[in-house]
Amino acid sequence: MSDLKTGGPSARLMLTLASTIIVIAGMRQASQIIVPFLLALFLAIICGPIFFWLKRRGLPPVAAVGVVILAILGGELLLAAFVGTSIDTFISNVPVYQQRLKDETSSLLALLNNYGIEIPRQRFMEFVDPGAVMRLAANMLTGFGGMLTNMFLILITVIFMLLEAASFPAKLRVALKEEDAEKSYAYLARVADGVKHYLAMKTLVSLGTGAVVATWVWVLGVDFPILWGLLAFLLNYVPNIGSIIAALPAVMMAFIQFGGLRALIVAAGYVVVNVLFGNVIEPRVMGRGLGISTLVVFVSLVFWGWVLGPVGMLLSVPLTMTVKIALESSPDTHWIAILLGEQPKMEGPQKE
Repeated sequence: MSDLKTGGPSARLMLTLASTIIVIAGMRQASQIIVPFLLALFLAIICGPIFFWLKRRGLPPVAAVGVVILAILGGELLLAAFVGTSIDTFISNVPVYQQRLKDETSSLLALLNNYGIEIPRQRFMEFVDPGAVMRLAANMLTGFGGMLTNMFLILITVIFMLLEAASFPAKLRVALKEEDAEKSYAYLARVADGVKHYLAMKTLVSLGTGAVVATWVWVLGVDFPILWGLLAFLLNYVPNIGSIIAALPAVMMAFIQFGGLRALIVAAGYVVVNVLFGNVIEPRVMGRGLGISTLVVFVSLVFWGWVLGPVGMLLSVPLTMTVKIALESSPDTHWIAILLGEQPKMEGPQKE
């Protein structure tokens, strides 16, 4: 009690933890409001460079926003035309795919038993659920479909954000004290530029990944190729883990349709695409030093998925990257950003 009255370190720690838990619980309860706002924020950041480019070309702010919104609406309508029916068909057929996966798995286990590899079917099915991958894909696509239904609210929010972005620097300079204005503005500008660069480049790389994946599975005759390309695009925002999650449903679908050989070919294509884009193209486009450790990726995936639902899983790494970029921009918190990142490359020979 004395520690609480004097405001010692233990009291401050307990107060911080309690406040954090309350904030997280509030975010989880308000996820239906927070998710559209976050999507609008990231969409505004991605579209910001186009908006300011149109303004520099002489378009009034309202006209520039109108062009951006029309482009987003055109993309949404095109996406809905190609993907909407596929999402509904896939989700309605998930129980059928689950049963067929169980049947194919039983046949595979019987074949292994014939070759002397004894794997008890009942025990295997207790620990491994082949249909879980399809359920996960269905939940993510359902969340994406729900996101499209909120598109009107998201677009209205994007409009106001883009219009506000033009006057925000001037407001910031007036609101802050004179001696702190330039320093604070420079810090916020570094954070905004880092987030803008990350999201824009990551979106371009993800589009390329999704297009190549969709083409690959279409050539191999796998059902719902655009759906698997969309899933690859969305989950490319989650490094390392996302590419595995995106590949599994398509590989399972190929296994259901054509058997093990075609499934292996589909999996090999995913490996080539992710190595090419993840290890060759993305580092060249985005630059070094933006990665976060695999443990942080996994923890953020679980945490934001629990707080914000399926869409939170897709936003988990962009949210974590935003925090990391903000921490990197300040000398006082740069060390936290290093802890969140990948293993740094050290100069000279290292001792074991």
